[in-house]
Amino acid sequence: MIGIIGFGRFGKLTARYLAEDFEVKVYTAPGKTDEVVRLGSVVDSLEAVCAQKLVILCVPISAMEPTLKRIAPMLNPGTVVVDVCSVKTLPARWMTEALPDHVSILATHPMFGPDSAADSLSGRKIVLCRVRIEEKRFDNMLAYLTAKGLKVFDTSPEEHDRQIAVTLALTHFIGRSLARFGAEDLPIDTEGYKRLRHILGVVENDTWQLFEDMNRYNPYAQDARKRFMAAMSDIDGRLE
Repeated sequence: MIGIIGFGRFGKLTARYLAEDFEVKVYTAPGKTDEVVRLGSVVDSLEAVCAQKLVILCVPISAMEPTLKRIAPMLNPGTVVVDVCSVKTLPARWMTEALPDHVSILATHPMFGPDSAADSLSGRKIVLCRVRIEEKRFDNMLAYLTAKGLKVFDTSPEEHDRQIAVTLALTHFIGRSLARFGAEDLPIDTEGYKRLRHILGVVENDTWQLFEDMNRYNPYAQDARKRFMAAMSDIDGRLE
């Protein structure tokens, strides 16, 4: 069985897909029982969820450290703990420091969400970082993800964060800037403007907390953002 801690937008998506193949127990805030059941899972206590062989943390990055400290004494030997944060270096370190040695750790970043994977996982990307896990268990999980149609990237937390600082954090920064600018559909537009509007649409359904966390907890995000702003300033200066 699989345990899921957290039932936000991504927690719901995770429960929905995993419930197709496994029994899933969810620990979440009161008032979400009906939705958990509708998606094929059951609500249970934190202790019961932590007793499962695989425990997936679907909590905000900023909630990771206190969550890890809380669940560490409840985990059984041999449990695999998986996170789904959009940054990897710090969560991997936090899990290594907080969780007992008898627990396996796999840091992941599913490169999709409730909007992009609403109908299928086929062709979507997921990053796996082997923090502390046996080869056989990793291979079994890799085989399952591949069978679901996912394209898997096996890399280090540091390399993940270097690339995602540009491909995710910077993209969201541009999208948020477009929103603040007030970009809207216009009758006289161009294909380039439509692509800019698409970037805005990508970030519209994500929370400000996610945006803030992916920048605050990625050690490479600020540098990417500053370099981009410097480039814009340089281009603006040339026009002046």
